[in-house]
Amino acid sequence: VEDYEQAAKSLLKALFFKKKKKKKYSKLAYHRFPRTTAQFLHNAANERWTEEDEILPVICPCPGEGEDPYSMENIPDNLIYRMKMKDGIIYVYENTEALSMNKPRCLPYPDLETFAIDMSHVLAMIADVPIKTYCHRRLNFLVSKFYLHEMLNEMAELKELKGVPHRDLYNVRKVDTHIHAAACMNQKHLLDFIQTTYKTDAEGVVLEKVGPMICWWLVQYASGLVYVQGRQTFHRFDKFNSKYNPVGASELREIYLKTDNYIEGEYFPRLIKVHGSLHCYSKASYINSKFSVSIHFLFYNYVILISFSDIFKSSKLIPNFAKMLENIFLPLFEATVNPQKHKELHVFLKYVTGFDSVDDESKHSDHMFSYKSPKLEHWTTDDNPPYSNYLFHMYANIMVLNNLRKERGLSTFQFRPHCGEAGSITHLVSAFLTADNISYGLNLEKSPVLQYLYYLVQVAIAMSPLSNNKFLHKGLCVSLSTDDPMQFHYTKEALMEEYAIAAQLNSVLQSGLSHEEKKHFPVVNYLKDGPEGNDIRRTNVPQIRMAYRHKTLCNELSFLVDGVKSEVVGSQ
Repeated sequence: VEDYEQAAKSLLKALFFKKKKKKKYSKLAYHRFPRTTAQFLHNAANERWTEEDEILPVICPCPGEGEDPYSMENIPDNLIYRMKMKDGIIYVYENTEALSMNKPRCLPYPDLETFAIDMSHVLAMIADVPIKTYCHRRLNFLVSKFYLHEMLNEMAELKELKGVPHRDLYNVRKVDTHIHAAACMNQKHLLDFIQTTYKTDAEGVVLEKVGPMICWWLVQYASGLVYVQGRQTFHRFDKFNSKYNPVGASELREIYLKTDNYIEGEYFPRLIKVHGSLHCYSKASYINSKFSVSIHFLFYNYVILISFSDIFKSSKLIPNFAKMLENIFLPLFEATVNPQKHKELHVFLKYVTGFDSVDDESKHSDHMFSYKSPKLEHWTTDDNPPYSNYLFHMYANIMVLNNLRKERGLSTFQFRPHCGEAGSITHLVSAFLTADNISYGLNLEKSPVLQYLYYLVQVAIAMSPLSNNKFLHKGLCVSLSTDDPMQFHYTKEALMEEYAIAAQLNSVLQSGLSHEEKKHFPVVNYLKDGPEGNDIRRTNVPQIRMAYRHKTLCNELSFLVDGVKSEVVGSQ
């Protein structure tokens, strides 16, 4: 009983880290938090939950038919605010006088020491043996319970699905929540495009190394290359990246899959438009795709994300990591405060819904993250800061930026890092505290406590079974994505290949679609949990399955709350 009560107390404390109103993470950053879990946390704290406590990200809907997405009309006026970076975080001041007096505006500025202490609490908890045992048993119970549910209700669910005409796995609305634009097309699409440019732009200069290289000569040169991939590619991040080179030729990658090149990125957007015209933007398509594109020195993603990597320091372009963050975030703050001065960036940000972090997680860091870690202004060595340091400062700037944009009635951003694919378990701890959702999350299998926490908070996880060969069946909030269709898929509808492996999943709720679009695609009441928030005519998910998932989550949360309350009664 003591172990159970201690586990319940520790797990609820971690959930409060994620949710707490006054000083913690999800609410301050306008990140999503599951309604059911929030209600149980309010109950545990003897508070009353209302719908006003629910925080929704502000996302601009996609432009309608005939609407100009690049319209420069109705842009807000400029303000006289001033910005300055301090300890890796942008601070906002009312005017020049407030800046000189160092009196920032009343926005939530995260504290590195608080974050480090919270991280240490979660790390200590996931290493605690009684808590590990408790979570391991609960996860095993969830798996066994689901198998029992399948045996008892499989035919009833099938009957319910067959009762809905003209709706199946193919024509349910889907969103590819994690796809790299540099590999969003399959191999045949890329080959067709290369052949097209080979015929139409044969004499055009496309690359300049030793001398000018025309398209005809470059394709002829590349056609003689052979690139053989072995199974070890999936264990070698450096070799994995080289798979983006068509037929092994880095020159083809530079001119067709990059924006920073001799032809100023002409081919890459053309290739994206060709890919999109095939199915992504078709009215008859039930698949939405939002691509991630890395543009060096400021990582802008084409529609959905702004990505970060460590290329800046390794390429000697910046003196320290604080400068890297300033180069990334300061223009975004400027476009928010002075949109009339930065009209193009202001319009572009309407269609950006989040930030990402992409790199090889298996890289070892000799430095242990803590609140005593060196300030980023002093981080001038070639070694990267720890992953947790990256995540905190990215989250901190996103949080301040979101609050500033919310004040102005502008869209807010999610934080959606690549996390848990490899490396230390501390990566997933950092993401638990700071991220709205993550990609991969494979290392959750190494920690039953973290896996159980991700389940209780329903942290969204985008996974590609064909890419990762892993999938979580215990009730975690998982959507399917394609990751790199050029490498892993063969048909023109890569997402359908993923859905053929795992059915009854709805990726719309995890996506960066706006509130209005989510109401239109899955169901008007999608914010409600359980069967109330589901419409089988749109989602192809049986009400029986929704009721099971909701009831199971409620039982787990109730078990924790009862454990804490029984401890209080016992102490009295």
